[in-house]
Amino acid sequence: MERLLRNQKVRNALLQIVFVGVLAFIVIGGGLVARQNLVDQGIVSGFDFLFKSTGWDVNFSLLPVTASDPYWWFFFNGIINTLFLGSFGLLLATLIGAVVGLARTSSNELAQLLGRSYVDFFRNIPLILQVIFWYAVFTRLPPPRAAIDAGGFLLSNRGLYAPFPNVSAPATLVVAAAIIAAIVLPIWLGKTEHLDRPRDRRLPFQLGGVAIALLCAFAALWVGRLPDLPLLDIPRLQGLNLRGGLRIPPEFMALVVGMAIYGGAYIGEIVRGGFKAVGRGQVEAAQSLGLSPWRIFSRVRLPLALRAMLPILANQYVWLIKATTMGIVVGFTDFFMITALTINHSGQTLEAIFILMAGFLTINLSLAAVFNRINRAIALKGNQLRA
Repeated sequence: MERLLRNQKVRNALLQIVFVGVLAFIVIGGGLVARQNLVDQGIVSGFDFLFKSTGWDVNFSLLPVTASDPYWWFFFNGIINTLFLGSFGLLLATLIGAVVGLARTSSNELAQLLGRSYVDFFRNIPLILQVIFWYAVFTRLPPPRAAIDAGGFLLSNRGLYAPFPNVSAPATLVVAAAIIAAIVLPIWLGKTEHLDRPRDRRLPFQLGGVAIALLCAFAALWVGRLPDLPLLDIPRLQGLNLRGGLRIPPEFMALVVGMAIYGGAYIGEIVRGGFKAVGRGQVEAAQSLGLSPWRIFSRVRLPLALRAMLPILANQYVWLIKATTMGIVVGFTDFFMITALTINHSGQTLEAIFILMAGFLTINLSLAAVFNRINRAIALKGNQLRA
């Protein structure tokens, strides 16, 4: 025994075992004490409440929700709402950030001034204040009877009403998946190495993939169409309110605009840093080959800049997904809002917070894993960005 204790590896292993044991004892003991305290207060712990009806409703949901639905269905809809909000926020923030970043790297002094002013102004105003400001703007639009009509879209202080297909919820999910496939398939077919055909001759496969995805979308629309109703539900004024179509509430619009403007300022700086990281030698080499300015940008500067900005961009995307919790400020029923309502109505505080943490961990770790995979796929060996 004494010889074993003299071994450094054995001592290190024993110390680790003792540390893990003490940590497990603290966690298990704390859990048992918390459970006993809950029992003493008459609070039943566990996740059985997930299968009970909530008795309350939500103001926005992409899927049908009623007060008689169980808690687990509300949590699921909260995650869907968060992903829906985050997708629009990330997309618009990326577009704004790309424009701002390109303006900041432009040789035009006016464009540089506008880009720098945008970043300095919106990046230094807290996101919560921007969300509240835009919520106040959208709730002070004209009333429903004086709604702004833009080609079937109606905008009022009740929100934006858009035409929407009269189809069942499963068919809507299939249509959304088919549309995403129609966008992703041609890109994947053009890049994959599983096809023997050269990449410049894959256009028929790409067009075929798009056609198949769109056919699946039309088939889902036809099969999932609700009976005795037109295929497209057009919003219209009935009485003192707007009816029909898909209602996008002002809470959602305020969050999307606030996230896009605020996140676009940070992404603009990331884009600027990515282009600044491209070495001057690569650009001069492309110029010496006689490439046009557009080819230099698309074939040299942009690919190298993407490799430089992608790791930081992934962190910014994860942060923006977490920023969706601002929805509780304006009453948008996202994942965080559903958790807060569940705690108030059921009293299952620890369980609801555990579900909230597990949900955000799953979303953010999945997003980070996707970006890490892309980063490893496009990474260059060695430092190729040095001037």
